[in-house]
This record gives sequence, C-alpha cells and structure tokens, in this order.
Amino acid sequence: AAGEPDFDTPDHIKKAAIQAISEGKTKYTAVDGTRELKEAIINKLRKDNNLEYTLNQICVGTGAKQVLFNLFMATINSGDEVIIPAPYWVSYVDMVSLFGGLPVVVECKQNFKLTAELLKSRITKKTKWLILNSPNNPAGAVYTCDELKDIAQILLEYPHMNVVTDDIYEHIIYDEKFFTIAQVEPKLYDRVFVVNGVSKAYAMTGWRIGYIAGRSDVVKAISTLQSQSTSNPNSIAQAAAAAALNGDHSFLKERTRIFKSRRDFMVKELNSVPGLSASVPQGAFYLFVSCEGLLSKSTKSGKIINNDLDFTEYLLGDHLVAVV
Repeated sequence: AAGEPDFDTPDHIKKAAIQAISEGKTKYTAVDGTRELKEAIINKLRKDNNLEYTLNQICVGTGAKQVLFNLFMATINSGDEVIIPAPYWVSYVDMVSLFGGLPVVVECKQNFKLTAELLKSRITKKTKWLILNSPNNPAGAVYTCDELKDIAQILLEYPHMNVVTDDIYEHIIYDEKFFTIAQVEPKLYDRVFVVNGVSKAYAMTGWRIGYIAGRSDVVKAISTLQSQSTSNPNSIAQAAAAAALNGDHSFLKERTRIFKSRRDFMVKELNSVPGLSASVPQGAFYLFVSCEGLLSKSTKSGKIINNDLDFTEYLLGDHLVAVV
C-alpha cells in the first residue's frame, strides 16, 4: 500500500550521488535549490511539457509534498476555497485546512475525472485554487488533452482562480499521452503552478526531492518560507536528481511495461471476485477497487459489512491482508 515503486533507483543516479559526496558537495546550497538542478528542471519542463521557465520561477523542496505544503502556506487565507476532485490524495484536504482554507471536495463519478460542468458548479467568489492530479492517486485516471482544454475554458472565465497541477506520476502512464494544463492552454500560464519530483518515475522516494514551477513572486514567497523551515533540500539528493532529469530515461519503458502487466493481471483477477470490481487505471500504480457488491453481506463470524472500512477490517482480521 505504500506509494512507491518497488524498483531500485537506477545505477547512474546512485553514482552521481556517490560522486557528489567524493567531490565534497556536502555543504549548504541555495535555499531554493542548486543552479545545476534548477537548470535540469527547466530543461525537463521545456523538453517534456513545452513550458518555458526561468531560474527565479523554480523552487526545489524536500519532496513534492513539501512544495505543495509551502505553496498553500504562502497563498491561502482564512476562508479561501480550494476545489479538490475526488478521489484525491489524502494530504490535499489536510494541507488546505491547516492554513484556514476550505476544501471543496467534488465527487467525480464520470471516470473519476472532473468535468467542466462539475467545476463550474462549484466555483464561487472565494475559490482560490483548483487542484489537478493526473495521473491520479488513487484512481489512476488520466486527463486527455481535450478534457484539460474544456476545464481550461472554464478557468479562463474566472481570473481570480489559480491551478496547482500535481504531475508526480507523469512518466507512469499506460494507454494515454500525458498533458499538463498550462501546456494545452498557454493563456493560463501565470495562474498555473506545476508540481513534480523524482520520487515515482526514478524510484527515489527516500531521496526527498520535489519542485514547483510558476509565477516568480509566489515562488519567491515559497522560498522565503522554506528558508525559515527546512532551508535547502539535501545537497547530495539534489546532485542525484539532476542526474536523473538529465540522464538516460530508457529504463522507464521497461518499468512501465512491468507495471502494466501487473495492472492487467490484478484488474482481471479482482474483477473475477464476486462483489468486487476494479476499473482499469490509465496511469500511476494503484487500483481503486469497489467493494459495493459486498455491502450488507455477513462474514463467516456473522459480522455485517456495512461500509468500506468494515470490509478492510474483515480482510485484515480474517485473512491477514492489509489494504487502504
């Protein structure tokens, strides 16, 4: 259930870290990241996403989680509303609430994706942020170019809104092509903040490097907050992350193939279980399984399964299987 690949960090990335240690790159760096890593991020965003940024528009943090936290700390005032499509990664709601924001959770029943109509129905004068996460944790849903264009058209009608796009699963994608919203609608460029990192694609969860790209004044505020909390990200991990972004990406194809074969196997097996159903995720490495068909059933011990929590407790208690 951990949100990390079971593959090891590629050898060329490890070697870059060892070299950085040997070369004495063990001191403080700039609070918002080394120039080497920021340039690697700029090149990545240009090459992969057709987005242009400058050094003062990038902040590197201790994982994508920290830069999201810092972004909300820097921008949310009490009463600001943040639209969060559900299903969603667990931390979004708590981060928003922590800074006095109001999470506006939108249930997305159509392929687990936010539609333009749904979005428009939840926007108010107090809406400050929309969070987009594609590929999605936990549903594996991936927004197509056309779907993002439809959402972008609504956002253009509401200039007081900003978008944070959590692209951490960008390279773990199966039957779709990856797009990020500022790429499909350049008019939103100044209102979009791209969050990404090296944890998932490069199997570097423990190295703790993430980054944000966006408007320079907000990125400066994020860097200021970071200077009073963690200071710079780990210097060795930054050297490794630069090697990851600049280096050979051929290993991704094979790893994605393995993930896809596992996905296909698990979807087939789970859908053959009476009472369970699993949709086919287009990205990431999670299955979002429905146990709706088991509600109101009773276990061998006579306990009624009233909800998803009862079912997870049944799996754990009767079968020693842990699920989230």
